[in-house]
Amino acid sequence: MTDQVTVNPIVLQRADPCVLRHEGTYYFTGSHPRYDRIVLRRADRLEDLQKADEVTIWTKHATGPQSQLIWAPEIHRVDGAWYVYYAAAPVAHGTVDAPSENETFNHRVFVLENTADDPFEGEWVERGQVDTGWESFALDATSFVLDGAQYLVWAQQDLTVRGHSNLYIARMANPWTLATPAVELTRPEFDWETKGFWVNEGPSVLVRDGRVFLTYSGAATGIDYAMGLLTADAGADLLDPASWTKSAEPVFVSDPSVGQYGPGHNSFTETPDGDAVLVYHARTYTEISGDPLWDPNRHARAQVLPFDAAGNPVWGTPVPDTRPTPTSTEVLAPSGEF
Repeated sequence: MTDQVTVNPIVLQRADPCVLRHEGTYYFTGSHPRYDRIVLRRADRLEDLQKADEVTIWTKHATGPQSQLIWAPEIHRVDGAWYVYYAAAPVAHGTVDAPSENETFNHRVFVLENTADDPFEGEWVERGQVDTGWESFALDATSFVLDGAQYLVWAQQDLTVRGHSNLYIARMANPWTLATPAVELTRPEFDWETKGFWVNEGPSVLVRDGRVFLTYSGAATGIDYAMGLLTADAGADLLDPASWTKSAEPVFVSDPSVGQYGPGHNSFTETPDGDAVLVYHARTYTEISGDPLWDPNRHARAQVLPFDAAGNPVWGTPVPDTRPTPTSTEVLAPSGEF
């Protein structure tokens, strides 16, 4: 194993980072701090993504269900086409660290498709809202393909369950349509998941050596935000909650010794050598002026994820920064450097 990530953060002011390595190129997207667009950038190396040109592939509607708070886009490659899953809302309301346990936003999950070989070419077509089976706050969809079957995992609120969001899984008929009913995999239950907010969100999936590792994030988005883990055998029925084992403790948390706070909403990619890479966002400070939602300085970071002899991830702790980071509320230009 070699550490291929030499500069962090890999992209400034882009929360909820998603990195896909395809045919030797890293494709990056994440939440823009103005929450009004979906952007892409690419580079041959992770550390070159910050200086890469950023292209807006979609902007929010003027009105309607996709007109506010565009969150957490993810780029995926399925059956020779490109797909971006994202959350959007009709109105902007609520706060990230709301005092009321019942106060949420009104997002739903949507899909874009591009059938061109190059996602920077061709046309991004709206495939509409993913019908998850009921209407409530839904966000943070991710997708993976295993043994020829595509799955969707996402966060959604069940108004009969205490808290803001649980995690669900379903098999897909096509990249914008579910083939099976939603199955709940996890809800907030442990102390670490219920600090400030009762939240399970931001899922991501890594399949390795016959096992499926499903990470997610919990708690409010400040210093308490952390990553949890579900694990299943790759040959098991992934739509059966009994196939999954949930870790009681978080696997990736804030580390004041290196100035990294609130690590979470991760994705996975790989080095050119095939080693797993953990991609996530974190802040470098804990005191936030005003609504944390509008603080832009959750930066995208990456580090190689080692495994022990038994095949278990060795999560470790967030790496220290090697690139200067802003601490103001100013939103940088797409390739802003410090």
